[in-house]
Amino acid sequence: MASDEDIAEAFAKIGMAPKTIENTLKNKKVTQELLAVVEEAGALESGCDKATGAHLYSVATVFPQNALKHRKVFLSLIMQDKVKTSAQLEGGMKFLKQVGGEDLGDVSALEEASGVGMEVSQEEIQAEVKEVIHENEAKLKEMRYHMNTNPMFGKVLKALKWADVALVREELDAQVVALLGPKTEEDMKPPPKKEKKKKEKKEKKPKVENVVDESWKTADPYAFFPKPEENNTVHTTVYMSDGSTMNISNTNAKLQQHLKETGGKVMTRFPPEPNGYLHIGHAKAMFVDFGMAKQYEGNCYLRYDDTNPEAEKQEYIDHIQDIIHWLGWEPFKITYSSDYFHELHALAVQLIKSGHAYVCHQNGDEIKESREKKEPSPWRDRPIEESLKLFDDMRKGLFDEGTATLRMRMDHKNENVNMFDLIAYRIKFTEHPKAGDEWCIYPSYDFTHCVVDSLENITHSLCTLEFESRRASYYWLLEVLDMYKPLVWEYSRLNITHTVLSKRKLNKLVTDKYVSGWDDPRLMTLAGLRRRGVTPESINMFCRELGITRSESEVHPHKLEYHIRTDLDATSERVLAVLRPLKVVIDNLSDDHIEQVEAKVFPGRSEEVYKVPFTKTVYIESTDFREKDSKDYYGLAPGKTIMLRYAYPITCTDYTVDPTSGDVVEVRATYDPEYAGKKPPKGVLNWVGQPAPGKQPPTFEARLYSTLFKSANITDDWLGDLNPESLVKLNGCFCTDRLASAKVGQRFQLERLGYFCVDPDSQNGSSIVLNRTVTLKESYTH
Repeated sequence: MASDEDIAEAFAKIGMAPKTIENTLKNKKVTQELLAVVEEAGALESGCDKATGAHLYSVATVFPQNALKHRKVFLSLIMQDKVKTSAQLEGGMKFLKQVGGEDLGDVSALEEASGVGMEVSQEEIQAEVKEVIHENEAKLKEMRYHMNTNPMFGKVLKALKWADVALVREELDAQVVALLGPKTEEDMKPPPKKEKKKKEKKEKKPKVENVVDESWKTADPYAFFPKPEENNTVHTTVYMSDGSTMNISNTNAKLQQHLKETGGKVMTRFPPEPNGYLHIGHAKAMFVDFGMAKQYEGNCYLRYDDTNPEAEKQEYIDHIQDIIHWLGWEPFKITYSSDYFHELHALAVQLIKSGHAYVCHQNGDEIKESREKKEPSPWRDRPIEESLKLFDDMRKGLFDEGTATLRMRMDHKNENVNMFDLIAYRIKFTEHPKAGDEWCIYPSYDFTHCVVDSLENITHSLCTLEFESRRASYYWLLEVLDMYKPLVWEYSRLNITHTVLSKRKLNKLVTDKYVSGWDDPRLMTLAGLRRRGVTPESINMFCRELGITRSESEVHPHKLEYHIRTDLDATSERVLAVLRPLKVVIDNLSDDHIEQVEAKVFPGRSEEVYKVPFTKTVYIESTDFREKDSKDYYGLAPGKTIMLRYAYPITCTDYTVDPTSGDVVEVRATYDPEYAGKKPPKGVLNWVGQPAPGKQPPTFEARLYSTLFKSANITDDWLGDLNPESLVKLNGCFCTDRLASAKVGQRFQLERLGYFCVDPDSQNGSSIVLNRTVTLKESYTH
């Protein structure tokens, strides 16, 4: 692209004001479009008058995108002064929008729609203005020059569609003066202000603080996407290095054929590579792809992008399907890119025959060097027949790996590196997990992705922003193959602080044993989140709140945790347990005392209860006892009374300290069996009794998780930033029999302690293992 100074000079030649030029240059897209329009109009050097320049600007900003192939024809009408008014401009563009990418045929239809030759005489303008003045005569005489004449002006223009706007305004002003005479001193004064009615005082509403906008819960996050039947608008403009452009869209015939095959349904796809475990970013992609199809009763493919046989494993394929079902999504069909290997090969041959592909013998380093220098491959112009023969030899395995590739003949001088003669096929003597040993040449992502999208009649090809620069190559390939083109739209990827989501880094953490596996609950893999106890509903609600935008931003884990807590609060049964037990002996109970008290499964929501044994010895959290009391402390202390949840008040009478460690190891207390009707103490503690007098409660291991990394933003020294406190294991925790018999995957709220989930490791021993999913309240520091 030319320098800003050259562009500013070109814009000045079409009558643009300096300030307008300055503002336009700030918008790269508008600048690029306007420069292309000025060049197409032939005004780059010669320029034009200000009025024509204004029309060129309108064409650059509001011309129908599906009709860009006809823009040059329309510009010629403007430059010939055949289209002079805004009404003509609007009429012509409205017509072209209906024509779209179809052949225009005779230009006379466009000229008619644009009002070319439709001259409105001065006499016609005078007559129409006179009629409007007559209709408003009484009001004009009453209000004189204080009357707003714009409604009359608009009425005349509506009646005389092709009239010159300036002439209409001039005639209207002249007839008003003829009726009212010259302006008097009174007419020059501002109109008298209307007396305002005194408003009745309304009662002030109380100020509501911290109002949370939750409109996202009911809003349609996909509403801004075009409908399938609108999929003939231009999808992209490819700017070529020689100054030409490719304005690419579906023809009406292609669109109608597509709609016939799909029944007009929304068709999307979720296309993971089966070479790793899915993470939270994939959950957002699933929400976009599966969610949109579900919203509009369409279909979403699960398509495995399996074009790299060396990296793919059945383990990953099975995992991906498992996670998709866990999140509640149902694929319309499960397909593989390898299902289309024969079609892809045939299209590659077609590409060679049309002169858009060639066999190249440059290696990777040589291609990289050529790309940096914008130099063509030495084999770029080899004869078509020769490339066909060599490609067939590649197919037959007559070349070694790395000695030949099929490259697309695109635009090697293009500023967009993804237009630099990308590789379409490479040689790999590796058996394919699905296709077996049938092939020794495999298509690249850049060749496969768009073609299979087209073959599967995808309406909306949705991907993250890092693929935006590939949009040009995506549409270039479909255009030269004359295939149906889906709408491509890029959205921001999900970036979460305090973690990593790249496959390379996740693989490093797993293979080098920094974590226990792909399902380690500290990872943001979906397997890890599931093991931690996160619900699929909370993940989907998190993705819904994030929405589908192009704004890049980082998300703090507390936003996800908010949705986890909300869902777990509504669905998790409550149980009593103690993580760090402190023995409490109740002296006014007999040694053999046992009483079954009733605890609530969902306090305040249902009457469902479970039994908890109340015995002479109970256990509370060691953190709920202090040797010295304080004003804002609600735990137990010498001489202080607290309530054991669902049971009785107890009062501390004494305590024992370990002489070596200095820790309190036992508390003595009394309980009040006659507390009914009395004011309960403020402090209420979780506790566990003995299942039978003298018998220790069931034990469990608690795993308490926090962020894997200490810093919000991961640096180059990311392994050095690992949080040593990301996992704390507590053994010897106490619980009731109800929790001890829980099944793997069950979720509970341990009252006052947080939300926990039974870990699969519970199957390996007699004691269960609980993962803390989240704390009861947000615990991150900001």
